[in-house]
Amino acid sequence: MEKVYRAELTPVSFLLRSAAVFPERVAVVHGERRYTYAQFAERALRLASALRTAGLEEGDRVAYLSPNTPAMLEGKFGVPAAAGVLVPINTRLTHHEVGYILEHSGARFAIVDHELAHLVDGAAAEVIRVDDTGGPTDPYEQFLGTGSSSAEPLPIKDEEQVISINYTSGTTGKPKGVMVTHRGAFLNALGGALETGLSADSVYLWVLPMFHCNGWCYPWGVTAVGGRHVCLRRVDAAEIWRLLHEEGVTHVCGAPTVYVGLVNHEHARPLEREVRVMMGGAPPSPTLLARMAELRFHAMHVYGLTETYGPMTVCVEQPEWDELPLEERARLLARQGHAYLTHAPVRVVDLELKDVPCDAETVGEVVMRGNNVMKGYYRDAEATERAFAGGWFHSGDLAVWHPDGYVELRDRAKDIIISGGENISTIEVEQTVVQHPAVLECAVVAIPDERWGERPKAFITLKPGQSATEAEIIEFCRDRLAHFKCPAAVEFGELPKTSTGKVQKFQLREREWAGRDVRIGRA
Repeated sequence: MEKVYRAELTPVSFLLRSAAVFPERVAVVHGERRYTYAQFAERALRLASALRTAGLEEGDRVAYLSPNTPAMLEGKFGVPAAAGVLVPINTRLTHHEVGYILEHSGARFAIVDHELAHLVDGAAAEVIRVDDTGGPTDPYEQFLGTGSSSAEPLPIKDEEQVISINYTSGTTGKPKGVMVTHRGAFLNALGGALETGLSADSVYLWVLPMFHCNGWCYPWGVTAVGGRHVCLRRVDAAEIWRLLHEEGVTHVCGAPTVYVGLVNHEHARPLEREVRVMMGGAPPSPTLLARMAELRFHAMHVYGLTETYGPMTVCVEQPEWDELPLEERARLLARQGHAYLTHAPVRVVDLELKDVPCDAETVGEVVMRGNNVMKGYYRDAEATERAFAGGWFHSGDLAVWHPDGYVELRDRAKDIIISGGENISTIEVEQTVVQHPAVLECAVVAIPDERWGERPKAFITLKPGQSATEAEIIEFCRDRLAHFKCPAAVEFGELPKTSTGKVQKFQLREREWAGRDVRIGRA
């Protein structure tokens, strides 16, 4: 008989180890509730046992529609421990959109928070309701009671098995199901822990939705080191400031827009200790990074996609940057940087998949491959083949390579503005606009122009109590940018966003181009 010397990599093993090493340490905080690692593991394994008792078979999909609660966190371990596949669903979707994902994934079970139960009416999946009370009348707690307290996780046969199917936003068509593997999740979780300095003393606040790229794999990463999870049902700046102080939070993840709201809140004041914050989803402005530094937030800029399990690169801060002026240091930190230690290097390439020069000027597309790139799109071989043309995953993001090897995004391929034959980076314009003292947030998109083909338009949210005019904003930009890059128009108001805080530029773009079959100036 052939001897086997290896064990398959799976993030389920993280919980088992932490429960053995730190059984009495508090693992999960949710309001007045506290679960130790021993209790956390027992609850997750009870969930696995209950699902198997209810008929879950290997490879069956279990959908989750929930805010950041203990039930959602337990599912990250309980479902794969039962040999099932997670399907986390965006909580901001409509009944129709949720129905499509449930049908496309073929989910057999759906574990649904009570506030979102109306979104699964009529679903074919067996619904398990979560009241999020932790009490004996909670249907979820009753379901856990049908599982065994001595359950063991089912071993996986291959670490390349799918642990999760995460659906993309679907802004350019039907959402696609990104297949995440046990191996990839294991390595991404460890990569995140290493790059952000997680340890057993860490306290992680759940601002980032756990449904989004499996919470960037932090449900597994925080658990791997025996850190503490602090759950948060909804993003509320006042509540976040309270938890930062009262729970001793050390780490937070989220989109830049979350931190914009945080640093401009009335409760904002310098923290007693440094808090590491990971931000991704859009490049942070130097203005935001400078303000965060004043409040003792140690900002770490990360970059990735759903197809890369969340973050794949991090802007590693160099010691010599500490001596630089704050604005210059913030400019360097706004870059996307290098691949995680556990990932293969990312590249910036031309149309022939050749590396562009590291001159900080030549624009190319960011491509990647390796353990932390998706297995493919679920039930969509054609889209998978397109995404991996030439053997590399194509991000659709345009970037330059700096002489120090750091990658810096310039725009999404679909967001770049071509005005009179000149390329304009919307990111560059946005980061200029937000330097204005009255501006809270900004998004820039192309609008039609009969002479130049298209021109930039800035959509701006002002800070509370502040005012500015279109003319003032345009003049402010003309003092700082080449004139052809400056907004031709400005509109004030709230920006449309996803549940993870990413600005939905496509909504703004579609509104501006309504009724036009082809963009002026575009082939």
